[in-house]
Amino acid sequence: MTTPFEPPAPPVRPAPARPGRKLGPIAEELSSAHRAWLGPMRDSYLQSGLTLSELSARVRLAKSKISELLRGIGLYPRWEIICSLSRELKMPYWPLYQLWRQAAFEAHKSREWVERCSEKTALTTSHAAPPLDHRAFRELVESYYGLYAQVFLDDEPRDTAVSDTFDILWLRWNDALASPDTRRFAWNVLRTTVMAKTPHVDGRPAFGWAAFDTVVLQSLTAEADRVDQMAESLELFKAMSRLPDHQLDVTVLRRLCGFAPEDVSDLLGVPLATVRSDERHAVHFLESVICPPETEGNTA
Repeated sequence: MTTPFEPPAPPVRPAPARPGRKLGPIAEELSSAHRAWLGPMRDSYLQSGLTLSELSARVRLAKSKISELLRGIGLYPRWEIICSLSRELKMPYWPLYQLWRQAAFEAHKSREWVERCSEKTALTTSHAAPPLDHRAFRELVESYYGLYAQVFLDDEPRDTAVSDTFDILWLRWNDALASPDTRRFAWNVLRTTVMAKTPHVDGRPAFGWAAFDTVVLQSLTAEADRVDQMAESLELFKAMSRLPDHQLDVTVLRRLCGFAPEDVSDLLGVPLATVRSDERHAVHFLESVICPPETEGNTA
């Protein structure tokens, strides 16, 4: 795989200074699905140069309510409100609606409530095409993103994580293009999205059942051999979960997905030397914590 996708980065413009009180942080207890659309909306607001007072006058919503909405405080907002804000902030409707809808279900809103909220804006939520370069990038990497996500997630959450990744990228595509490397920006979005949906044990990600579907397991026919390999894999996955993020990603892509170092470099948007260095450090760590079977029980 080659991903020579590095469009010219436009100059990054600092967000204009605005009068008034600074917008507070996002509520810590907010779900990952809610954050998925709220983060880009906050960024769009902060980069717009508008004040809360100006935005309030345009959408006819109290300034305090907009402030609460942009912090994720209070009741889950109706789509009509989000739609009005997105229009003023020049955000694409379709990916925002998709992410808002998913977060609504996770907030235990009924399907009837979701449909009722969006019935007046049906035309604005009709499926629209993303930018051409976004579509090209998605076609290039989507299958690889799916293989990575499946190491941690079952089929449905895997598909949702990958779909959410490209919706978030659509909302933040200008930021992605303005970043030092679009591939690295996109990978960070994917990783954040996948890890938000991945069960964690003691703060470290747990591997999904798909992680066991490796070449070595498939090649074993004897049940006893498969059981032994399963036990060894459990030990390996537990050790792998302790790796630093970059080393974990390289190890997953190299050892579980079977990608060549050059492909991993392209996918992550990092130099090949960095991939090789991360892999060496990861192997050294794993060898130090996993005792090879032939040395167990040996005494000097």
